[in-house]
Amino acid sequence: MDVIEAMTGTGTCRYFRSDPVPEKVLLSAFDAARFAPQGGNRQPVRWVVVTDPDLKRQLKEWYLVPWKAYLGAITTGDIAVGALPKAVTDADYFAEHLDEVPAIVVCCAQLDGLHPTDNELGRLSVVGGASIYPTAQNFCLALRAQGVASAITTLLCHYEPQVKELLGIPDDVITAAHIAVGYPATHFPAKLSRIPVEEIAFSNAYGAPL
Repeated sequence: MDVIEAMTGTGTCRYFRSDPVPEKVLLSAFDAARFAPQGGNRQPVRWVVVTDPDLKRQLKEWYLVPWKAYLGAITTGDIAVGALPKAVTDADYFAEHLDEVPAIVVCCAQLDGLHPTDNELGRLSVVGGASIYPTAQNFCLALRAQGVASAITTLLCHYEPQVKELLGIPDDVITAAHIAVGYPATHFPAKLSRIPVEEIAFSNAYGAPL
């Protein structure tokens, strides 16, 4: 698959078939994912693949708490997500059926492998994620090349202590995302809808047309 085709057609899947994803497919995706850029080539990312039905049910129960609160705020207008009603409905279906997804992959990171350079700027620190999320996206792209869909979510990070205890994740390792993985119930999108490039890329100064 052409890399541009993969990048423009790897969206967030909300509806999955029940077919299990073979381990060899997951291993191939993990193998490709590890070549993502990361600070100092420290390679902090680790993965936990959850397929046990009881574990997935517990993850879903925790996921539903922040999701339903978020959904309620969308419904009342307290949060403006800019999403179409169908997208919100699809996300709610995803939440209610999270335990039916063939695999939930927990994206973890070793703390000593992260080097955030922005934690003294008086704002939300995000730089540490630069050594995590490119690897997560590589994983999703590698799955897409094999006909497997995915959905990255961070809502379960609200329950990091409980998730770490449930899955035996060490104290010096954090959870950065949870990725639902499975074969899509319908076809992949031909091309995703995004903000026009003219509105996001600038020349020499923010807001100056490129």
